[in-house]
Amino acid sequence: MQVISSKDNEFIKHIKKLKDKKYRDINKEFIIEGIRLIKEAIEEKAEIKQIVICDNCLNSDVIPKELMYEIAKYECIYVTEKIFSTISDVSTPQGILAIIGRNTTEAQIDYSQDIIVALDDIQDPGNLGTILRTVDSIGLNQILVSKGTADSYNPKVVRSTMGAIFRVKIIECEDLEKTLKEVKEHKYELLITSLQTKNSIYDVDYNKKIIVIGNEGNGVSKSIQDISDIKIKIPMFGKTESLNASVATGIVLYEYVRQKLK
Repeated sequence: MQVISSKDNEFIKHIKKLKDKKYRDINKEFIIEGIRLIKEAIEEKAEIKQIVICDNCLNSDVIPKELMYEIAKYECIYVTEKIFSTISDVSTPQGILAIIGRNTTEAQIDYSQDIIVALDDIQDPGNLGTILRTVDSIGLNQILVSKGTADSYNPKVVRSTMGAIFRVKIIECEDLEKTLKEVKEHKYELLITSLQTKNSIYDVDYNKKIIVIGNEGNGVSKSIQDISDIKIKIPMFGKTESLNASVATGIVLYEYVRQKLK
């Protein structure tokens, strides 16, 4: 078994470059790290190009044996612990990561779903990852993201999704306003959160709705507000006037779940 021990190895350089968005976009690849995400990638039949394993992991029980049997079906590359620490993106690495190929086919919007979630320039990777995870949790298979939204394949976003990155189709919109207008033509109503309304999230029927989540600091952009059909707000009894974007998304989407259960 050959073990890479040089930081100048071309493959190691390639992995390090994948931490940069521009390089990820050019190569249509991204990195996942950790036992859980590797397991999710295998189960969801993601395009796993290579799996990188720290050689020390082979001499411990860090990686479950049943997972090692599955991993052995892919191209595995072994590196020293020192090298792995230079390519890992976490403070306490588990000693395993993989390079995943992105789907290069143009994503088509699924108009059979009750609701479609759109993100208008969400900036925080943690928020984006958590929103993707929430969207997955309620059974949605897609999300629209504006050009100004954080990169969905940023390592922090990928970790925050807890595997949802493999199940939710991410549709990147060059012009979100234009895309939303096209969605509205399929008999969807555009719903935004706003403090400038008396309507509560509990006053809306969540059927054939596009739910737009705005930027953490500025909210939904003015141009999208102008084409919205419904404005809603989350009732709050305290002095706080706004919530974290991912928390607000969860509250709105689970009102949709409550109505579905009812």
